Amino acid sequence: MAGKRVIAICMSGGEFLTEKGGALTYKGGDAHAIDVDEEMKFKDFLSEIGEMFNCDARSVSLKYFLPDNKKTLISISNDKDLKRMIKFHENSNSADVYLIPEEPSPDISNMPASRSSRTTLSEAVPLEDMIDDIAGPEDLPLSVSAPPVVTMEQQVVNQPEDTQIVITTPPDIMSAILEAPNPKGDILTKARTQQWQNTITGVGQRFKNVSEFREALRKYAIANQFGFRYKKNDSHRVTVKCKAEGCPWRIHASRLSTTQLICIKKMTPSHTCEGAGGVNGLQTSRSWVASIIKEKLKVFPNYKPKDIVSDIKEEYGIQLNYFQAWRGKEIAREQLQGSYKDGYKQLPSFCEKIMETNPGSLATFTTKEDSSFHRVFVSFHASVYGFLEACRPLVFLDSMPLKSKYQGTLLAATSVDGDDEVFPLAFAVVDAETEDNWEWFLLQLRSVLAPDQQVSSQITFVADRQKSLQVLIPKVFVNSFHAYCLRYLTDELIRDLKGPFSHEIKRLIVDDFYSAAYAPRPDSFERHVENIKGLSPDAYSWIVHNSQPDHWANAYFPGSRYNHLTSNSGEPFFTWASDANDLPITQMVDVIRGKIMGLIHVRRINAAECNGRLTPSMEVKLEKECLKAQSLHVASSADNNLFQVRGETYELVNISQWDCSCKGWQLTGLPCHHAVAVISCIGRSPYELCSRYFSVESYRVTYSVSINPVPLLEGGEMCCRESSGGSAVTVTPPPTRRPPGRPPKKKTPAEEVMKRQLQCSRCKGLGHNKSTCKEYLLEC
Repeated sequence: MAGKRVIAICMSGGEFLTEKGGALTYKGGDAHAIDVDEEMKFKDFLSEIGEMFNCDARSVSLKYFLPDNKKTLISISNDKDLKRMIKFHENSNSADVYLIPEEPSPDISNMPASRSSRTTLSEAVPLEDMIDDIAGPEDLPLSVSAPPVVTMEQQVVNQPEDTQIVITTPPDIMSAILEAPNPKGDILTKARTQQWQNTITGVGQRFKNVSEFREALRKYAIANQFGFRYKKNDSHRVTVKCKAEGCPWRIHASRLSTTQLICIKKMTPSHTCEGAGGVNGLQTSRSWVASIIKEKLKVFPNYKPKDIVSDIKEEYGIQLNYFQAWRGKEIAREQLQGSYKDGYKQLPSFCEKIMETNPGSLATFTTKEDSSFHRVFVSFHASVYGFLEACRPLVFLDSMPLKSKYQGTLLAATSVDGDDEVFPLAFAVVDAETEDNWEWFLLQLRSVLAPDQQVSSQITFVADRQKSLQVLIPKVFVNSFHAYCLRYLTDELIRDLKGPFSHEIKRLIVDDFYSAAYAPRPDSFERHVENIKGLSPDAYSWIVHNSQPDHWANAYFPGSRYNHLTSNSGEPFFTWASDANDLPITQMVDVIRGKIMGLIHVRRINAAECNGRLTPSMEVKLEKECLKAQSLHVASSADNNLFQVRGETYELVNISQWDCSCKGWQLTGLPCHHAVAVISCIGRSPYELCSRYFSVESYRVTYSVSINPVPLLEGGEMCCRESSGGSAVTVTPPPTRRPPGRPPKKKTPAEEVMKRQLQCSRCKGLGHNKSTCKEYLLEC
């Protein structure tokens, strides 16, 4: 079988443009579609591309984006890469592939002599351009630590890995290299800094302001390989001397009267130190580092400070410390995507634009008394309409801590569509996960889902019983149902379980706990709980007396949750938020909006392609029940609606009430195999007795309304709102800041259960090893 198939939209002849947030977009060119499956070989893919574009496909490199990342291009160069691309797009019907012409000059980072796979800063600049900037061959220094520059005339001869690589170089260039006057430099550093050697020309040179003069001075010092020290440095005058003791080099610049212009008044241009002062990170500024790495940061958002330190040392000969690199990266990121402070200032206007461009949506926020950010809630009309019209009255609540500069927490509300896929409802970013913020979130959710309380009595919430939700859900949504998330409940059970239980015992307890939760009837529930009692009386007591089975066990839960026992449907929200953690809050909200918009668009296409009467997953489930029903025997009773069904068990089916004694029909909304046998016996179709939420019509209605784009605000746009007293209020960042160190990992219950228990190899006891075995010491 071919397996997963995607349509590769191959594009060529266009160009990449960088948007404000750092994302790349491809404009122009031609496009052709090619069907690609897991069986296709890379060479066959190249052959089809060559036929489509009438070109030699070996002369281009193939790139694509990950589904949720438009900033980093991934290469396709072999069969494994092609299969990996298909796997990455398993939730999509198509993948965009870009044909990028390969540069004719060789890239030194790809030469056999280099073992490093890390991209350096110089890869973004063609080496020919760097060499062209050099005045002449006499300026090229000799380096034994950096790889030589390979020009168009040089030829690289590939040898086996254990032999030396031979590079033939024209004699004139080789002699120029050998006669290089500066043995400390290297070719790469000289090429990158050559253009800065004339940023300072002499007395009379003028600059727009003192900042421009300081920046020019730094570049001049880097290019000429010397360090300097400020003697005077203020807003209207700068005096600098060489860092080396006794060197006469000196420069003085001051402001021209009645202007902001800075002019060089005095300069002693000669050095006697021969670079003895040294060049280090003291001559650089954070803004200089930012200007150097900004272009690469667009393409590689995860560019690490330690790599920045290494690259700048290699390419500019400057030794930075980690903090300088980190601060430079922060400044560059702010220049690319805007500042966090501006994001909070723009929040009021951004919420207004959401509601203007998406009528019926709700985007609201609150601030604290000092005008600092408190929380923001967003729910789009497309989501609310799809839920109220065509989704099961089932809402999952969950939260995730954010790792952004100002921390915060993401609260999410989701549902499921007729195909049992996650359907986003609403989300909020709050300063902290507190009872007050959860209550506010639920109140906003009620205002869009059940403003008149007519719907709230039908909704079943699946959420953790902690976080005060046990009290808040019935308080805000009167007469609703609260089902405890089985994942969090299992975590609580394992945490509260006392005693030295082995991994195997814990696994058996968790297995029986899940079986008890899914058990449809009280007798099977009790059977699994008794199994737990045999393993641990404490666990049995916790389940019976502390866990409230009527909130999580199918056998006793009064609401309808359609066999959904966990609240992890919010995972898409959390993935989207994780990808946008480093963005200002308005851009983070807009990234999530864009993800929901794309999800609705793709699902609408999928719904339009459905041919059956039920959604694809429900068609499969119903088909399985129909196969099971073939071996059952049906007997009618005096009541025309009541039937007896015999198979491995004896069950009673009431057609008029959509009820079976096995409880499968009631729990899922689909006829169980007992009901299917009865339905076939009376000459009806099982489709007639399926929940309306599973029909293709409802599936299409769920995604019938679109989410519209929201224009991002520019820095000068209105960013204030009127307070209750009538005065303008500017939203400021919250006082909380991310603490130092790595954020703590939120363990899942599975990790807790799988944690290995220590066992002594001498006495076979648990909780210690043989080196601390007390039994052994007693024997001695």
